Amino acid sequence: MVSLTSLSTHPVIQLLDKCITLRAFKQVHAQAITTGLAVHTYPLSRILLISSALSLSYALSIFNQIPNPTIFLFNTLISSIINHKHHTHIAFSLYNRILSHKTLVPNRFTYPSLFKACGSSEWAEHGQALHTHVLKFLESPYDHFVQSSLLVFYAKLGQVGTSRYLFNEISNPDLASWNSILTAYARNNGSTCAGVLTDGDATLSLECFNLFRELQGSDIRPNEVTLVAVISACANLGALAQGVWVHAYLRKHSLQLNLFVATALVDMYSKCGCLDLAYQLFILLPQRDVFCYNAMIGGFGIHGYGHQALDLFNKIKVEGLNPDDVTFVVTISACSHVGLVEEGRTVFNSMKEIFKIEPKLEHYSCLVDLLGRVGQIVEAEEIVRDMPMKPNAVVWRSLLGAAKVHGNLAMGEVALKKLLQLEPAISGNYVLLSNLYARMNRWDDVNKVRRLMKDHTVDKVPGSSLVEIDGAMHEFLTGDRTHPRIEEVHSKLDDINRALRAYGHKPSIGDVLFDIEDEEKEDALSYHSERLAIAFALIMSDPFAPIRVIKNLRVCSDCHSSTKLISLIYGREIIVRDRTRFHHFRYGTCSCSDYW
Repeated sequence: MVSLTSLSTHPVIQLLDKCITLRAFKQVHAQAITTGLAVHTYPLSRILLISSALSLSYALSIFNQIPNPTIFLFNTLISSIINHKHHTHIAFSLYNRILSHKTLVPNRFTYPSLFKACGSSEWAEHGQALHTHVLKFLESPYDHFVQSSLLVFYAKLGQVGTSRYLFNEISNPDLASWNSILTAYARNNGSTCAGVLTDGDATLSLECFNLFRELQGSDIRPNEVTLVAVISACANLGALAQGVWVHAYLRKHSLQLNLFVATALVDMYSKCGCLDLAYQLFILLPQRDVFCYNAMIGGFGIHGYGHQALDLFNKIKVEGLNPDDVTFVVTISACSHVGLVEEGRTVFNSMKEIFKIEPKLEHYSCLVDLLGRVGQIVEAEEIVRDMPMKPNAVVWRSLLGAAKVHGNLAMGEVALKKLLQLEPAISGNYVLLSNLYARMNRWDDVNKVRRLMKDHTVDKVPGSSLVEIDGAMHEFLTGDRTHPRIEEVHSKLDDINRALRAYGHKPSIGDVLFDIEDEEKEDALSYHSERLAIAFALIMSDPFAPIRVIKNLRVCSDCHSSTKLISLIYGREIIVRDRTRFHHFRYGTCSCSDYW
């Protein structure tokens, strides 16, 4: 019997590992056949593994000539094929051959690579079927790699709860498992450049922190992948103190500032309102890839620095990098935030004309938003009508938002009708049209929209704001009375309102969606979540420190004008991140120049 050691060190096997062309491989393969090596399982596995990377069709022809391939050879070829993104169907075809075989049974090495393939949307449904096969063919407790692959699969589906259950089932999770669950919590956070914050997002981010603390209490040492997940959670929450701590942890423990970590830090500092730190880190990097550029361009965009975003976009081309889909999304969005219509249109057109990239739905949505914001609603509507794919909810919401800003009631009603077909349960769609009706004092129509929400059992998402004080996050809801220091906050709000009136501030009551007296509307505006957060920060924070607020909804016009005055009256810099962008309030002005 030939030993595995002698086979693995055989000169022909060593020659196989050096083959980089199919022609060279065929010559060595012939030697393996003539020397009799090709009848042994281990050499065959090496032959299949190397040939599949050079020519999948040649590897399959070899495999199909094996009289009785073992489960080990099936697993080897399946695992190798999964690395070829466009040949997943062949891997599943081989798996079906295992199932139909009279004696072969899938084992613990069969499933991890198949679950990896199911991470893509077109194969996701097969992953859940595979999970039932795991229960059928494998004995509990399951192999660590099977559990981890299941965890990652459900995480990519966005089923964080299932992933957490699977994680808890692992008796001694290794670093890979910890990283998988941390990444699951981090990836399912804010979905836009500004990082739209929902209650669910905040909960996921906080749980990411809790898990990281558990990991620190174990014998396992975090690595760069771990920190990328935690930094992403900091970015979502706008938790600057925690983000800075993680950055310091990286340096203290001599972990590598690779491109993945650097990109996460650039994104975190941008989303925490520290654009200068993000850019300082960006320019000091010895090398940058397109993902790093995307993070920095997105950072400039959400802070209202459209020209700087365009400069970086042009620098990508100069450095010989190829922009990807995300590059165009963040660049066109950056143009949209400051009204650079022609520049944004040029970037969009360059996708096909210069870079040979076919625009996708998200790119058309950015273009519609760009045109709609400046009031070019007719052209935006033409884009929607002529685009080569069916408009999705994001596109129609961009039109509805533009209709609200520019008072185009007809377009707003058309957009809402489409949105009700696509997203009948999303409250923000109804609220945008209600705002439009309210501004026109069409209270009967406001009530109709409210009844429509009730008919669809849709509740309005309450305004929520987070403010960071001494490293701790405090949350306030609109009209909140649950905070332990709420009486002090309300007292401070009274002081603020008196000061605002002294400076001649007149509340903008158009955004109040109730047909009530003007005085009651003013009171309603006073208790918006960001007002409560700012009042609390004025009480509790260092008088020279910036106030940083994260809001889950768009800042209303009255809160915007009030915050400008508050920054002047109290001599404080106030940085507010709403659902689309940042507002830096200083000395009575805002960085958005009232264009948001």
